[in-house]
Amino acid sequence: MAKEIPWKTLSEAYAFIGNSLLKPMTMTSTVGLDPAFWEAFPSFDDEAVAEAVAACARYAEGAVQRAEAGEDESQRAAVEYTKLFVGPPSPAAAPWETMYRGENVTVGFGQATFEMRELLREAGLEVRNVNNQYEDHLGIELLYLSSLCARADADAADAPALESVADFIEKHPLSWVDAFRARIAEAAPDGYFVSLAGLARALLAWHAEALRV
Repeated sequence: MAKEIPWKTLSEAYAFIGNSLLKPMTMTSTVGLDPAFWEAFPSFDDEAVAEAVAACARYAEGAVQRAEAGEDESQRAAVEYTKLFVGPPSPAAAPWETMYRGENVTVGFGQATFEMRELLREAGLEVRNVNNQYEDHLGIELLYLSSLCARADADAADAPALESVADFIEKHPLSWVDAFRARIAEAAPDGYFVSLAGLARALLAWHAEALRV
């Protein structure tokens, strides 16, 4: 099954979610508010992914209705983004893996940060962003995974071994995305990002399982 994985499509899906978690919608694309975007989003023939995509589509449909009533939906999503991932006083749903490696962690720089920094260095990737995000930010982990998928799709000389991709997914983003989504659901249960985090979780779980077959 691993040979049939649509690497390019996965790369694009991870890149979209990763970028959506790194900047508010007022600074990026607003396609996530378009139901047509979600109608075309791949489900990879997986029920959980399809359900997650449908949840994103339902939010987009509601956003269209609110926009027709005069609301600024990209601003609404940006306010939610700030509340969840920036603060003040602190993020309601910290987007860094370190914060989920133990109980009552309050400092967003730890072992997971160093591990991701090393993985990025080995891949020849550099984090460049105005917010100076820690390397174990979920958005960065997904963009790293997007890069791995792109290299696998191109059958590049530095294409990753399938087992190493599965190991990364299971050790890093998949190990904490459920807890991350739970914090989002608690702080903004009817918002945009709870569905987006659910989609990330579904994609990661499907991908890891496909690689292990």
